[in-house]
Amino acid sequence: MADMDRRNQTSSYEFLLMGLSERPEQQPLLFGLFLGMYLVAVLGNLLIVLAISCDVQLHTPMYIFLANLSFSDIGFISTVIPKMLHNIDSGSKLISYSECLTQLYFFGLFADLDNFLLAVMALDRYVAISHPLHYTMTMNAQCCILLVAGAWVVTTLHALVHTLLVTRLSFCGPNIIPHFFCDLVPLLKLACSSTYVNNLVLFLVAGTLLIGPFVCILTSYFYIALAVLRIDSPKGKQKAFSNCTSHLSVVSLFYGTATGVYLCPPSSHSGGNSTVFSVMYTVVTPMLNPFIYSLRNRDMKEALGKLLRRKTLQQSF
Repeated sequence: MADMDRRNQTSSYEFLLMGLSERPEQQPLLFGLFLGMYLVAVLGNLLIVLAISCDVQLHTPMYIFLANLSFSDIGFISTVIPKMLHNIDSGSKLISYSECLTQLYFFGLFADLDNFLLAVMALDRYVAISHPLHYTMTMNAQCCILLVAGAWVVTTLHALVHTLLVTRLSFCGPNIIPHFFCDLVPLLKLACSSTYVNNLVLFLVAGTLLIGPFVCILTSYFYIALAVLRIDSPKGKQKAFSNCTSHLSVVSLFYGTATGVYLCPPSSHSGGNSTVFSVMYTVVTPMLNPFIYSLRNRDMKEALGKLLRRKTLQQSF
C-alpha cells in the first residue's frame, strides 16, 4: 500500500526548467536560433547516415562507426531541443515527472554512446595506421558488429541504472531545475531523500564508463603518434595524420565542452559559463560533427555529392 501511495505521489511531480533566459523579449530569438540549429544538426547527420548507407564503397569499419555516431547525435540533440522549443513556444517552463525521467534516460544513453563510439573510432584508426597489414583481418565485420552492439548494450544498461535509481527518490519542492533540460546532477540536488546510492553509482560506474573510453582514445593516439613518427616519407606522415584530423577535431570538441560542463569547479560556472558549455555540448557539437567529417573527408564529399545528385534526378523525373 505504501509503495502504491509513493508511485501515485511521484507520478504527480512536476519540475520547472528555468531555460536559457527569463526575459520575454529574448524568447523569439532563442526559439528561432535553436530551431535553426536543431534542423541543421538533424539534416546534416541524416545526410551522413544516408550517404554511408547508399554508397557501397563506404561500407567499411570507419564509416560504419561514423554512421552510428551520426545516428546517436540525432538522438542526442532530439532528446533536449524539442522540449525546450515547446516550452519557449508555449510560455510554460513545466516538465512532468515522466517526461523528465524519459529525457534523463535518453540523454544519458546518447551521451554515453557518443563517448564509446569515439573510443571505438580511435581504436579503428590505431589499427589502420599502426598495423595496416592486419587491418582487414582485425577490423572484420564480426568485430565491428561486436563493438557497436557492445557500445549500445553497455550505454543502455548504464542509462537505465541511473534512471531507475532516480525513481527511488522523493522531491519535496520547490522543484526548480536551473537548466534547460533534466540532467542527473541538478536533479539529485532537488531530492529530499538520501542520494547516497545515486552518488556512489555515479562516482563508481559513470566515472569508469566515462574515463575508460577517454583513456582508450589517449592510448590509441599515443601509439598512432609513435607509428607516424616512424614513417620516413613526409607525404606518408601527412597522409597518415590526415586520416585522423576529423576524428581528433570531433574528440576535442566533445570532450572540451563536456569537461566544461561536468568537471570544472562550480566557481568557474559563474556568469553563464555553465549554460554556454551545456549549449556547446548538447547542441553545437552534434551540429558541427557532420561538417567536420564531410569537409575534411574526400570520400564523404563524393558520397554526399552522389546522394544529392540522385535525389535531384529523382525529383526532376
